[in-house]
Amino acid sequence: MTCGVAKDAFEPLVFAILAGLTPPDVECTLYDERIETIPFDEPTDLVALTVETFTAKRAYQISMQYHHRGIPVVMGGYHPTLQPEETLQFANSIVIGDAENVWADVIEDVRKRNLRRMYKSRYPSLDRMRLDYTIFKGKRYKPMALIQFGRGCRFNCDFCSIHAFYGSNMRRRPIDQVVKEIELVGRKYMLFTDDNLFTDVPTARELFTTLKSLGIHWACQISLDVAAHRELVQLMARSGCMAVIVGFESTIEDNLRQMRKSWNSKYGTYEELIKVFHDRGIMVYGTFVFGYDYDTVDSFEIGLDFALRNKLFLANFNPLTPTPGATLYERLHRENRLIHDPWWLHPDYRYGESMFHPKQMSAQQLADGCYWARTQFNKYSCILGRARNFQANLRNLTNASIYLTANLINRWEIHRKQGLPLGDESQLKPLFRSQRL
Repeated sequence: MTCGVAKDAFEPLVFAILAGLTPPDVECTLYDERIETIPFDEPTDLVALTVETFTAKRAYQISMQYHHRGIPVVMGGYHPTLQPEETLQFANSIVIGDAENVWADVIEDVRKRNLRRMYKSRYPSLDRMRLDYTIFKGKRYKPMALIQFGRGCRFNCDFCSIHAFYGSNMRRRPIDQVVKEIELVGRKYMLFTDDNLFTDVPTARELFTTLKSLGIHWACQISLDVAAHRELVQLMARSGCMAVIVGFESTIEDNLRQMRKSWNSKYGTYEELIKVFHDRGIMVYGTFVFGYDYDTVDSFEIGLDFALRNKLFLANFNPLTPTPGATLYERLHRENRLIHDPWWLHPDYRYGESMFHPKQMSAQQLADGCYWARTQFNKYSCILGRARNFQANLRNLTNASIYLTANLINRWEIHRKQGLPLGDESQLKPLFRSQRL
């Protein structure tokens, strides 16, 4: 999506990782189309793109621009790893898996003008990650720095492609290296990018205890089961945790079972678990998906009422998204319920629309219901109403400032993104012949 300048753009951590892996005699320059225009005519020897499913179409269009200029393009990330045949039609080369143990080979092969079509990586150790944040110098990103402790998730939810990318492999960085990185970045506000920061109690306790001495404010994505450990949540708060992103997904038990996330309600009601965070001054950002088989047109109002009643910090109300690699995508494809296949390349698909036919409502009702819930939740009156949570959202000046800023940005982005095409209106034409892998 290329319309307008995003107000919610964070520094793309992957490029700090690549910059840290690049030899010092190789010049690196970052252009991020979310916040600036790409100067396609600027001379370069190689273009590297990170690609997710929602950005695949635009990535391919960017690659076409460089192809016409005779510049090779290498793509990596979730989408090329899970859709290599498709991606190889638009890239000179792809990296499957993480880049840490193959990026040096990519650079050396470019020097020799012998770039391979594919580089495969299998779960490199994170022990020696050295990130170079100078690549973001002069860019207008949100002031909150991104930090990574580990990769992978111990759960395998039906709609999620993380398990397809990482399998059951879970890796963590040494905590002392994370601390050094936080000190090097020198920011007061941090967001952990881990898909789930909570792997086990001992590891979490060690991390939170260490963070306690750094005087930072931080947020993270975390599974709801951490709230079963009250003393651990208390330690999170004392270490500077100001907000958590929690995937509630649905308030309907049958939906949770279908998405293989019934463990979400194992440790108490949602209200009880939210209170565990709120009582300790931690704001809760809830995410919800609609479109599972037990959802009806009434589900949107039920979900919205839940989010407002519990005075959530922020909330996402998303149409269920079948992404490559997830069992959800395979099932909907098998049942012939996908509206466009692949939806991410179809010229008629627009952001916010349904990608498939739900069972108990129409595709249009699904799209309209999600947008309605988003807009209602982010009405000025609702923002003010949710702010009246003095345990968390207005607990102190830091929380209050983050709450107000994030909600105003979120309100803006909801309306800006809705209905945008995934890429521009130019036609996609494969650059290379498809090949079986």
